[in-house]
Amino acid sequence: MACVAFNPQTFLSEPGAGKKLLQCQSKQVVYSQGDPGSDLFYLRKGRVKLVVTSSQGKEAVVGLLGPEDFFGQESLTGHKGRLATAVAMSECLVTRIEKSVVNRLLRQEHDFSELFVTYLLAHIVRVQEDLIDQLFNSSEKRLARTLLLLARFVKKGRRESFLAPKITHEVLAEMVGTTRARISFFMNKFRDMGFIEYNGELRIKETLLDVVLHE
Repeated sequence: MACVAFNPQTFLSEPGAGKKLLQCQSKQVVYSQGDPGSDLFYLRKGRVKLVVTSSQGKEAVVGLLGPEDFFGQESLTGHKGRLATAVAMSECLVTRIEKSVVNRLLRQEHDFSELFVTYLLAHIVRVQEDLIDQLFNSSEKRLARTLLLLARFVKKGRRESFLAPKITHEVLAEMVGTTRARISFFMNKFRDMGFIEYNGELRIKETLLDVVLHE
């Protein structure tokens, strides 16, 4: 009998030993900051935000995740608690994988190892870009970049404009590191300049990239 080749996408989308498929409702907490845990999570459908709370109770959104993103990977390093709270922003399908299974796959299945390592490298680059963005760019440029990054969740192929996922000005303010009033000001400015359409739903145009690239 022929051996069936391992397919990482099939593995991540089906139930089995050492993994569980989760259905999460909007605003449902997948895990909380400080929770013990060693499982890895894979987002199959929907959107999840990562929120960090300081010792003074101040919250900041440090990540927005879309389909095919991993999260909770800090647990694989032996970290004692979750670094952030993961909250569903819409109905989500999530695969939870036990650490022992992940370790076995990384050792034995090249295709899974390549998929996961590629994601981690892209994530590291994204974190570095976010840090540079915070250090050197204005809040207007940071907002433009954030909106363009949101587009990756829905963009299929090259188009002049695309519909962005629903997100509040409050969440955008937390991500950009500014006030809600400033977000509203820049969103109105982007709309007046024709970079976005904002009437009940947010449609982002690729020309918004001009704001990011303009010195």
